[in-house]
Amino acid sequence: MSGGAPGIRTPDQRLRVFVSSTLRELEAERRAVRGAIERLRLAPVMFELGARPHPPRELYRAYLEQSDVFVGIYGERYGWIAPGSDVSGLEDEYRLAPPGMPRLIYLREGADREPRLDELIGRIERDDAASYRGYSTPAELAELVEADLATLLAERFDASRDPAPRGDRVDLLAARIPSPYTRLVGRDREVAELVALLDDRDTRLITLAGPGGIGKSRLAIAVAEAAAPRFPDGTAFVALENVLEPGLLLPTIGYAIGVRDAGELPLEERLAIALEGRRMLLVLDNFEQLGAAAPVLVRLFTIAPLVTLLVTSRAVLRVRGERVFEVPPLPTHDPAAPESTARAREAPAVELFVERARAVKPDFEASSASLDTIVDICRALDGLPLAIELAAARMRVLTPAAILRRLDRQLPLLVDASRDLPPRQRTLRATIDWSTGLLTEPERRVLRDLAVFSPGFSLPSIEAFAELRGWEVDLYAALETLVDSSLLEQSDVDGEAVFSMLATVREHGVERLRLDGEEPSARAAHAAVYVDLARREGRGLGVTGQRHAVSRLNLERGNLRTAVRQLVALGDADTAADVAWRLFLYWWIGGYLVEVALWMEEVLARPDDEVARRTRAIAAFFVGWRDLWTAPSLELVRVLADAGRVLDEEGDELGATMVTATAGLAEITAPEPDLGRAAARLEEGARRFRELRAGWGESLALVALGRIAVLTGDLEGATARFRGAVEAAASSGDRFTASIATHHLGRARLFAGALDEAERLYRDALETSVALRHDEGIAYGLEGLAAAAAERDELERAGVLAGAAAAIRKRAAVFDAPAFVFHTRYLDALAERSDAAALRAAEERGREYGALEAAAFALAGGGAAPSV
Repeated sequence: MSGGAPGIRTPDQRLRVFVSSTLRELEAERRAVRGAIERLRLAPVMFELGARPHPPRELYRAYLEQSDVFVGIYGERYGWIAPGSDVSGLEDEYRLAPPGMPRLIYLREGADREPRLDELIGRIERDDAASYRGYSTPAELAELVEADLATLLAERFDASRDPAPRGDRVDLLAARIPSPYTRLVGRDREVAELVALLDDRDTRLITLAGPGGIGKSRLAIAVAEAAAPRFPDGTAFVALENVLEPGLLLPTIGYAIGVRDAGELPLEERLAIALEGRRMLLVLDNFEQLGAAAPVLVRLFTIAPLVTLLVTSRAVLRVRGERVFEVPPLPTHDPAAPESTARAREAPAVELFVERARAVKPDFEASSASLDTIVDICRALDGLPLAIELAAARMRVLTPAAILRRLDRQLPLLVDASRDLPPRQRTLRATIDWSTGLLTEPERRVLRDLAVFSPGFSLPSIEAFAELRGWEVDLYAALETLVDSSLLEQSDVDGEAVFSMLATVREHGVERLRLDGEEPSARAAHAAVYVDLARREGRGLGVTGQRHAVSRLNLERGNLRTAVRQLVALGDADTAADVAWRLFLYWWIGGYLVEVALWMEEVLARPDDEVARRTRAIAAFFVGWRDLWTAPSLELVRVLADAGRVLDEEGDELGATMVTATAGLAEITAPEPDLGRAAARLEEGARRFRELRAGWGESLALVALGRIAVLTGDLEGATARFRGAVEAAASSGDRFTASIATHHLGRARLFAGALDEAERLYRDALETSVALRHDEGIAYGLEGLAAAAAERDELERAGVLAGAAAAIRKRAAVFDAPAFVFHTRYLDALAERSDAAALRAAEERGREYGALEAAAFALAGGGAAPSV
């Protein structure tokens, strides 16, 4: 973090700790340090695939630029030095760490170090910006790292209280713009033109149109970064590549800006609340497969009148207010002298080729002759950025002349073979064919098969898939070759190696699968991998393994969605429903239940003889859960009760219990509710959950019963229910439902005047909500602590916390039922007996804070509010 006082990150922006070390030599230390970082709820950034045939300098430079702390661990080895480089990756990482980044260095005591490592450590010891300590064992190292990071975080929080310009704060939404690994070449004119268009307040929707591989997404990122100062309320980047159903467009946009499709208001109303008065830029990337949803964007103009949309698409949207910007290829010549090869050497396409060539071959120097050859390569590839990058990636093993010879020999034939495509698309497709043709047959098979994955899949999932597909190949070597050839992308997500494939390359792979008759079996294997993942991790959702399970599932949410969608499309509704059922708590925690309901509506639409009774009951439950918050009715109660009976008859005791308890909830929300009947259903649910040792379910049922007691004025009974709910959740290790129950118990103790106990409970629940990145839970905790502060006449604290909670609720558009909103009456009472204007001013200050910023202040127990 740079510029002014260091900030405190929100839950969506965990501090990233870059870990530098040799791999195999320090494997035990790396595991220990990863654990220490994760215990502090921080994100480890670690390379795990091992050494490459060339140094991935741009990759780890990008990781370093996105990280906040550098941790270096040194034993005996200096590390491998790539051809053309004079230092190892270990030293290069230390050199490339940004100057202002804190550096924590740990040296293994008694190590017999290689001479060059001794030289590096000597320089580190003379570096005033680094602190270094010795360690003996991995366990001791973990303790040192955990203690040092905790101290560093405390210092950062103290520093965040110092006055600093508001512009120095990290913005939640702007930080979500993907950070590219390489610089943008040859697009200055386009960026300037698009920023000028965005300056026009009458421009509401710009579509960047063009074929795949032309660079639409990369240009959109650059424009969003350049235009950021024009949008004071932030920029959100919404990836749509894995979104196929038009009904999921608004939920996906909502998710990107922190609005989960859960709660008591329709999503459009909640988006209108969250976006009211906010001047924002929404980048919608890869819209082409959602053409039917284009009219929804026009509705967004009404929902969010100050929001501007920047869309990338292969096809024009053809909706009202759209301004189309055709993205051109990179120039391959000087327009003033189109026939001059000498002048063409300065063309952006040539610049891109040379830069990417140096990324894979650091010692490459472009001679006069090779530049002429590169000009011919770029012209043969029509200036398409992706085609140029694929060709340049081959510079590790081929010369420019060899690349051109192969292109001259193969490209015309490949282009002629795809006459049904537009010209530039033919060139790109032919380039992909040419690039894959340079792979070995086993490597081509790996690339082809991986085309069934959606963006974002982990190494363990590839390993499981490889076993099902029977690949006979050195998997790690094949992955490295595909990454080095720019056919596969590798990134780091919380310390895990995660892979993606560009849309055009993936489409090519799927075509090959179809031609080979392998698509059905590949998709079946993909679904099997994620069915197994869901069944394995689903077991940890309601117990002590919840945090790990949620993290693991989040990593591959896109492929989970793809697998469930694929199962529904193939008619395997039973497996799809079973997967959805096992992950109920995951969908709920993450706010994804609307997606599941959409899939389950497809299941319900199928003829009765195609869907098992249990499956239909599960589908009815998911649709009913969604509707009980937005369209409550007595008919819904009947539908859920019937589904519960079916699950009972099918022997699914846990499912029947869940649906029965949900019917009780639906009874509460229905018009003219029968609270007695609702309580009876919930009592039955709590009893059956208890018998099944499902503490999370018992806890939720008891919370609902406690809320009924609050509505009827039975505070003592409500307190007993909430205490039971906390105990039930704790017994199963479910932190999520425990936090919900603890919030409610804190409320009951607050009503009873037990301020100390209420504050302790709210702190406990707030810490859990922060760890789970559950914004609504954070808002509840802040509101409870604001009410307690108001009772203690702590005006500044009460106002700041209440304002911060209100901002979270507005941003995420999650609101409690009016009958259960309680903190406002404590604030109103404080305003009456003190300075009302000062209280309102404190609330306004609180509205400026991020969720974790406010939570850190709340948990610190008082003192000055964090600066903004």
